[in-house]
Amino acid sequence: MWFKNLLVYRLTTDLELDAEALETALATKPARPCASQELTTYGFVAPFGKGEDAPLVHVSGDFMLISARKQERILPGAVVRDALKEKVDEIEESQQRKVYKKERDQIKDEIIQAFLPRAFIRNSSTFAAIDLKKGLILVNSASPKKAEDLLSTVREVLGTLPVRPLTVKIAPSATMTEWVNTQKAAEDFFVLDNCELRDTHEDGGIVRCKRQDLTSDEVKNHLDTGKVVTQLSLAWTDKLSFNLDDRMNIKAIKFEDLIMDQAEQDGGDDALSQLDASFNLMMLTFRDFLPALMEALGGEEAPQGI
Repeated sequence: MWFKNLLVYRLTTDLELDAEALETALATKPARPCASQELTTYGFVAPFGKGEDAPLVHVSGDFMLISARKQERILPGAVVRDALKEKVDEIEESQQRKVYKKERDQIKDEIIQAFLPRAFIRNSSTFAAIDLKKGLILVNSASPKKAEDLLSTVREVLGTLPVRPLTVKIAPSATMTEWVNTQKAAEDFFVLDNCELRDTHEDGGIVRCKRQDLTSDEVKNHLDTGKVVTQLSLAWTDKLSFNLDDRMNIKAIKFEDLIMDQAEQDGGDDALSQLDASFNLMMLTFRDFLPALMEALGGEEAPQGI
């Protein structure tokens, strides 16, 4: 269990919650298949294992892992539009009259309802790790919308979930621009070879560099003309590499072999033990990594009351 992306949220007040209470709450909204006329369903599933006995909350040390699953029926827009046009053309030709918006919308709804039982089914899961000791929730997603879907559903079943995105005092783009400009990152961080540069004007240009020497004159010229770094690939110590953007989204996380080999040794031969060992070691690594990243970016902007 290795997260590939990271959206980090800070609990703004202490949350008195244990695994048993969370398990009971999540069980009130389990994932289920879409009914024949449903477009989508959303609920919680066991993060590890299958079957009725698999817990909805996996506990490993100080950490809890949960997972939500969205099931949706996929109706290609082009298919609906073609069927709608065919039906409207048929009515206008046979009845010699114009079909206006209200009737057109009604026909479209009828087409969707008729097509739904035959639509393709797509499942997608979102994982989140909870570290109550540090007051953090870590969502394995690059999409704020998917993260908010999970958090709002947890809030629904718990009755409360006071969180906000983790933010820093200095704009990340300013810090990343300085790192590329000076060719030196903060202690234990290393600039790699991918970045995105944007003009500060609303309609300004965008330059994306991949597998490129960011100390080159070409990159420096872009910075000299006023562009800022909005995405940057970095490494932290000898444990992981990642991409950071100006909204504090951490993407494309890659753990080094040293960490993954350690998890494999800790997990033994059992598949569930392997998953548990990798999750626990990942979270212990994040416990060191996230404070270091916050400090490197100028310090966390603490919510009022923290």
